[in-house]
Amino acid sequence: MANSFGSLYVGASGLQSASHGLNTTANNLSNVNTEGYVREQVVYEDKDYRKIGNASISTQYAGLGVQVGTIVHARDIFLDKAFRSESGRHSFYDASSEAVQEVITHLQELDGQAFKDAIKDLYGAFEEFAKDPSDTVNQNLVLQKSSLFLSRAKAVQDGFEDYQRIINAKIKEDINRVNAIGEEIVDLNRRIQAIEAAHVEQAMDLRDRRDLLLDELSGLVRVTNYEEDHTGVLHIDIEGAEFLDEVTYHQIGALEDRKTGFVTPYWTHLSEPKRDYYYPVFDLETISATTGSDIGEIKALVLARGEEWSNYLSFYDKVTGEYISSDVYEKGIANSIMMNSEAELDTLIHQLATDINNILSPIAEVGEIYTNNQVIQYRDDSGNLVEIHTGDAQEGKIRILDERDVSVGTDGELPPRELFVRIGCDRYKAVEATIIDNGQATNKTIYLYNEEDPTDTSKCYTLKGLHINEDLVKQEAYLPHLKFDNNKLAVDYDIGRKLSAIWNNQDFNLNPSDTTPCSYQGFYVKWTGEIGNVGNVYKTTAASLEGTKEQIEFSRQGVIGVASDEELTIMIKYQSAYNAASRYINVVNEMIEHLITSLF
Repeated sequence: MANSFGSLYVGASGLQSASHGLNTTANNLSNVNTEGYVREQVVYEDKDYRKIGNASISTQYAGLGVQVGTIVHARDIFLDKAFRSESGRHSFYDASSEAVQEVITHLQELDGQAFKDAIKDLYGAFEEFAKDPSDTVNQNLVLQKSSLFLSRAKAVQDGFEDYQRIINAKIKEDINRVNAIGEEIVDLNRRIQAIEAAHVEQAMDLRDRRDLLLDELSGLVRVTNYEEDHTGVLHIDIEGAEFLDEVTYHQIGALEDRKTGFVTPYWTHLSEPKRDYYYPVFDLETISATTGSDIGEIKALVLARGEEWSNYLSFYDKVTGEYISSDVYEKGIANSIMMNSEAELDTLIHQLATDINNILSPIAEVGEIYTNNQVIQYRDDSGNLVEIHTGDAQEGKIRILDERDVSVGTDGELPPRELFVRIGCDRYKAVEATIIDNGQATNKTIYLYNEEDPTDTSKCYTLKGLHINEDLVKQEAYLPHLKFDNNKLAVDYDIGRKLSAIWNNQDFNLNPSDTTPCSYQGFYVKWTGEIGNVGNVYKTTAASLEGTKEQIEFSRQGVIGVASDEELTIMIKYQSAYNAASRYINVVNEMIEHLITSLF
């Protein structure tokens, strides 16, 4: 009787085990299209299997069948790590590539002609002006094309800055998402702990959700380490700093610049706002594929956007005022596609504006100066002593209007008008000077050149601080084109030739690392070529990483994914096992019934 009922227990265990298998397989099939769901598999083990004695040729064992040992949460930790790493790298280069494409879009202005044509048209206007500087048609053409060139350049610059704002908004959104993921994973950690504390069941669905969030987090930031402790809590490090611990997550803050509104991610738990100290999340100076730091969308966005709105002054050291070296450039602004593009565009505008203005209204350096009680003294070309009472103490060298080689407009007034005007100051400051010649003093008006002030961009020839001279707009004939000859004004054909010649001078460099100077005519081709090369590198790398990521994901899905055909096959197997167990129980039941009825 004991053996018979033992056989009944064996059949019951088979029935229960097959039932568990059917339920697990049905759950897999119902989640075949659920994102992040990981396939579950039933693993069986012996149920109460023990030794009962020794026979003549073998040891005898008896058992009560099988039971479900565990439900396997099928994952491959190596594929998971590889996928998350490649996902983060793909996000980095994809975001960088998108920024470059946006720059090209703004430069080409839909059809790729507007800004390029503005440069070409301005050159053509000066070519016509060189033929006859006194022709009002040519003068008006110069003013029109200069205004169009400036407006086109400002449109491109505005487009760059607008895209920086878009990137900035995306950075804010991503930071909020990272914090939301951290908060959600903390909640999942607690729920998984509560469910699995008794070691009776596993929180499979919660683990799937947590792993899916970890996949998403790896695309946004560089997850340097993650591991699960014995209690089921997942610990995560981002960029070498702790993000999730046993009880909470450390929030990433967004430090906003008052001027630009640009945000910088920082660790709130490592910062001291009262001391104005904010610990940055990302080290943007040591990004390379060699160190594996080229990972994460947020880092790429921060790098592409840059720290501020840029101009030609970004290529100069803020302390010394000197042109930065190529090494400093490569480690700094060169890494920001938006700031670098803005600085290169503004370098073109600054160089072109100063070259044209220096021809229309030439300046000369007077040499060594001396100051005494706010009186500037220097020697002119004739050796005469010149004293200027400016009320300002100046050191070093000063520049003044070069009256030896100056042209004027039809009004004959000095100083001649410049074409591109700074919004923050005039080109010259008129001062009274005393010229001492052989002991005789005469008074004369000297025009001191107002130097550019790097601390005040409104006093620099930058794109944002420029406009066309309104006096010339009202009267184009005031454009310098006449020269004094025997006290009479004659057409100055030299000024036209000088303006035409600057377009072919090979003295223009895009940036501090550019070793092959180009002309203004070749600037656009060289500029777009440089941007295109950078964009091609990013695009090619992103495409390659996307292929790698897809391959890893395909292999990973082979482990964690649910194949409906395979699951249906397994379900048929469990159905057959269930039916077999049912028939087995029926046979044992009939046998027991026969034994009982036979006894009575």
